[in-house]
Amino acid sequence: MNGIRFLDGLSGIAPSDWDAMVPDGNPFVSHAFLAGMEAQGCLREDYGWRPYHLAIFDGERIVAAAPTYLKGNSHGEFVFDWSWAAAWERAGGDYYPKLLVASPYSPVPGPRLLVRPGADADALRRQLTAALVAEADRLGLSSVHANFLPETDLDAFDERWLARADYQFHWHNRGYADFDDFLAALTAKKRKNIRQERGYAQASGLTLEMRGGDTLGDAEWRQIHALYELTFDMKGNHAALTSRFFRHLGHAMGANVQVAMARDEHDIVAMALFLRGGDTLYGRYWGASVEVSGLHFELCYYRGIEYAIREGLARVEPGAQGEHKLARGFLPTLTHSRHYIAHDGFRRAVAEALVAEARHREAYRAELLTHSPYANR
Repeated sequence: MNGIRFLDGLSGIAPSDWDAMVPDGNPFVSHAFLAGMEAQGCLREDYGWRPYHLAIFDGERIVAAAPTYLKGNSHGEFVFDWSWAAAWERAGGDYYPKLLVASPYSPVPGPRLLVRPGADADALRRQLTAALVAEADRLGLSSVHANFLPETDLDAFDERWLARADYQFHWHNRGYADFDDFLAALTAKKRKNIRQERGYAQASGLTLEMRGGDTLGDAEWRQIHALYELTFDMKGNHAALTSRFFRHLGHAMGANVQVAMARDEHDIVAMALFLRGGDTLYGRYWGASVEVSGLHFELCYYRGIEYAIREGLARVEPGAQGEHKLARGFLPTLTHSRHYIAHDGFRRAVAEALVAEARHREAYRAELLTHSPYANR
């Protein structure tokens, strides 16, 4: 008989048992990433995060799970429901806490309903979504949200869950031989602009390189984290990820962490941190203490594209938002989320809002594609 449990952390689950349920080695739902956030001080209740992971056991063997959190706010999610929360609280309800199935601080599409290979995958995924609804109802919560879902997870959500979608900008490898081969697929104007941006960065006098996490020492990780913090400080935001977590990623994931960096003699003055999983390179964090024309694009985009071509990866996903990515070869790609709203009347109101949102979204995509950087659209 399968047993459903909610766990207050992943420390009691063997990394090999958890990772056996992660398809394609997706780094953002790996044990190293999720448990590392818990152990290294990134997830705290005063930040709005309380681990509450859903797991299904066959005896003492974990066979299915969903990385789940009790959330006291909507920070660090990137599927924005602030307006829903405000409407519900104006009506006298408590929107928080809510249940969230996600990878914290990571607007990255990937598996959320994890199942051990060989198990009855479809049935277990449906059992996971049913258990989330039942737990929200038992606790009297307003809602459950599952963000950045892959298409393989979608059929597990029944009609009680509202469908929502958005677009990110992803780069797709069309079998390019090298970076120049990629440039050849673009319009002449976009090709010229990218070469100009790369030229600015390369003429800056800084040393540009891309390094694996297993080659970086603790002092270098401290510099990298300081640049990440500086970016948040400049925008008046809080940098939730700790220096200990950055070093943990380098030690635990090794070469699956890649850092594109710029050095001024011995000091790292700009960096973009990537994680690799399966056939995809994921761009995550950026920071710089200097202003150099083209440097952000060189480290965050072009170095990642070069790496993906060299390694034969299918995609580069550089994160959320940013129409400026379109001109640099990143095309709008659909992302998915599902939402269970406990109150029937509020669910209907949200459903109506999502219909209008979908119309605007598709009009936005159509407009974007008229500006495709590729010569053959």
